[in-house]
Amino acid sequence: MTPNAAREVHIKVQRLPHGADLDLPALATPDSAGADLLAAVSEPVVLEPGARALIPTGIAIQLPAEFEAQVRPRSGLAIKNGVTVLNSPGTIDADYRGEIRVALINLGADAFAVTRGMRIAQIVIAPVNRPIWDEVGSLDESERGAGGFGSTGTHSGKEV
Repeated sequence: MTPNAAREVHIKVQRLPHGADLDLPALATPDSAGADLLAAVSEPVVLEPGARALIPTGIAIQLPAEFEAQVRPRSGLAIKNGVTVLNSPGTIDADYRGEIRVALINLGADAFAVTRGMRIAQIVIAPVNRPIWDEVGSLDESERGAGGFGSTGTHSGKEV
């Protein structure tokens, strides 16, 4: 795929009164997958270590049918401050019309202040597949089988 050849999807977005002065979500670079969501708080929200809060973004969206929006952490907030999205990725369904709010948690050692206009998460628009569940009595064998939760080890097997 050539740069900028990604499929364009039109998303209706409504600025809510408390987010009227904030930027709409935007891709930081031409090849970015996620657009930044901004905090639409009226005053700083301080997250003490271990605390969580639902942070408003000041926008609501209308997704096309067969699409979802995924709310994901920003890597910089996570690695620098230990602040991440609690239910990551959070899913916004195509029929949801309420304000996008982000559940943040502070897993860091220090208090963290969320301020107005701060980039707190990113939103990725993705197509949705509709599963049709075909119940069977058994599944085909595979090399891995039922092994999970670390069953393949922690190293590639190559000497380091």
